[in-house]
Amino acid sequence: MTTAPIKPLKGWRVLVPRGGPWGDDVAAELRERGATPVIAPMINFAATSEPETLSTALDDLAAGAFDWLTVTSATTVDVLYSQRVKVPSTTKIAAVGETTAAALQAVGYHVDLLPEKDNSAKGMVAQLTALESEPKKFLSLRSEIAKPVLSKGLMDAGHDVRSVIAYRTVGEPVTPKVLEDVASGRTNAILVTSGSVAEQVVEQFSPLPPTTLIAAIGPRTAKDAEQAGLTVHIVSPRQTVEALLDSVVRVVESGGLDEAVRSSKQSEAITSAIRIVDERNAK
Repeated sequence: MTTAPIKPLKGWRVLVPRGGPWGDDVAAELRERGATPVIAPMINFAATSEPETLSTALDDLAAGAFDWLTVTSATTVDVLYSQRVKVPSTTKIAAVGETTAAALQAVGYHVDLLPEKDNSAKGMVAQLTALESEPKKFLSLRSEIAKPVLSKGLMDAGHDVRSVIAYRTVGEPVTPKVLEDVASGRTNAILVTSGSVAEQVVEQFSPLPPTTLIAAIGPRTAKDAEQAGLTVHIVSPRQTVEALLDSVVRVVESGGLDEAVRSSKQSEAITSAIRIVDERNAK
């Protein structure tokens, strides 16, 4: 007799705030755990105010003019994919974190470098400068609001960096049905995958029902979400979808969800406890 697979999130409706191949992959992971995914893109990218500069940079990229391409967000991947940009095998790609790396791989791009410890622009600078002792040519694609930490760090180390604005981040209104489901509490959890998503959750869904679980992908995103005004109940130890969903499963299986969302103080305490458990499990 075959034992049916365990579905720890059976009956749960989980909002996935990004669409495209990445959103489809997350939805599949949720279904494997028994949840009903609701794909509701909350952010999108708008054209850069310097389209000719971007077009020239992407043409040069395809022609092999750069040794490295640095990618610091999944939205940059959306830009590359939407324009069907070809990255030659001679150009290495550095991703800021595992979420960005997964987004790149989901649409067929290779990833050559991922910071081992610090998933940030500073972490990328440290690892790239340690790896490349001789001057190299970098293309750094960024959002309009991104600080030039990566470009400045690489230039200070003697590298030739072309920093280009690839997109503007804009909010994407969800459908009335999604709004209704969140307001009524039918949506059990919302995945927060970036500070921009957190801002849209606050703008579009506030006030959230007290029973709605907010799960942030990694400590950095959790910090951004809290600064945006969200109470974060779960923080995955790593910036991966698997780690995030496993953290949600752990809370559900522990039976501690009601206590986790009862009040802000209790939520903070439980979040800290979850972080400690997850960090131990990650070792």
